Amino acid sequence: MAIGIDPTVDFAFKKLFGSPEHPDITIHFLNAVLRDNPRIVDIEILNPFLERDFADDRLAILDVLARDETGRVFNIEMQTTLPSELPERLAYYVSSLFVGQIGRGDSYNELRPAIGICVLDGLLLPNSPQILHDFRLRCGDITLSDCLQIHLLELPKYRLPSDNKRVTDPIEAWAYFLRQVQHLTAEQVADQLADSPFIEAAGILEMIARTPKERDLYEARLKLQRDEEARLRYAKNQGLTEGIELGREEGLEKGREQGREQGKLAGSVQTLQELLGEEISADKELLGMNFDSLATLIQQLQQKLRDRNV
Repeated sequence: MAIGIDPTVDFAFKKLFGSPEHPDITIHFLNAVLRDNPRIVDIEILNPFLERDFADDRLAILDVLARDETGRVFNIEMQTTLPSELPERLAYYVSSLFVGQIGRGDSYNELRPAIGICVLDGLLLPNSPQILHDFRLRCGDITLSDCLQIHLLELPKYRLPSDNKRVTDPIEAWAYFLRQVQHLTAEQVADQLADSPFIEAAGILEMIARTPKERDLYEARLKLQRDEEARLRYAKNQGLTEGIELGREEGLEKGREQGREQGKLAGSVQTLQELLGEEISADKELLGMNFDSLATLIQQLQQKLRDRNV
C-alpha cells in the first residue's frame, strides 16, 4: 500500500527535517542542496518539532532552524504557494539570521554564514531550466562573501524518470522523494533511492499514516493548506475580471500574507522562549506587536540562547 502522506504539507515537512531524533535526514538534505561544500557531519535543530505548533487553526509558515558544527545557521522552509514579495521576504529572513548572531560590541569575526533554503511547489523563476538556484553576494564569477545565501528548489521543474533506474543525484533524489513518496510503498522508495536517510524518512511518513493522532494533525493541516490555496486561486480569478476587484483582492492577499508573516515571527518567539525555559508569551500579545518589535525580540532571545551555549 502506498504511504499516502504528502511530505510538502507543513506538518510532515517539519516532522522530517525538524526532529532532533532524525538528524541524518536533515544532514543529507542540506548536503544535497549545498553539494557537500563543505560537507556537514553534525546538525543541531534550534526549533525542534512540536505538535502544539500545529494544533491551532492558523496557517502559519513553520520553518526549520538549524546550525551545523561550523556554526553556519540554516532556515529551511516549504512553500506550496507563491506569496507576494517572496524574494524580498527570503532576503529579509536570511539577513535577520546573519545579523542576529552578534550584539553590540561583538566582533564581526564571530559571524557565520546564514543560509536560507526554500523548497517551492511552484515556479518563481519559470524562465530558468535549473531546478536549484544558489544566490550569493557575487559579481560575475567573483564571490564577495558566502555569508548570505539563498537556495531555491523548484519541485515542478523536476522531470520524473521514465524508467525504473535508481535516482542517484542527491538533489534530484530529494526532488523525487518530495514529489512522489506519497504514491510509493516503502519498498519502492528503497528500490529507487539508495541512501538510508530516504528509507528513514519514508518510515516517518508511514508512522504518521498509521498513528491516529499524527494522522489527524496531518489531515487538519492538509485541509487548511488546500483551503488557503483555493482562496488564493479564487482571489486571482476574481481579480482578472475587473481592475477594481483586482485591487481589492490584492489588498486582501497582502493582509493575509502579513498575517502569516506575523504568525511566523510570533511562533519563532515562542520557540525561543521555550528553549530558554522562559514564560511563553500568549498568541494575542505577540500578534499585537508590529514586525520591527517582533524582530527585535527574536534577536534578543537568540542572543540569550547563544550566551547560554557559550
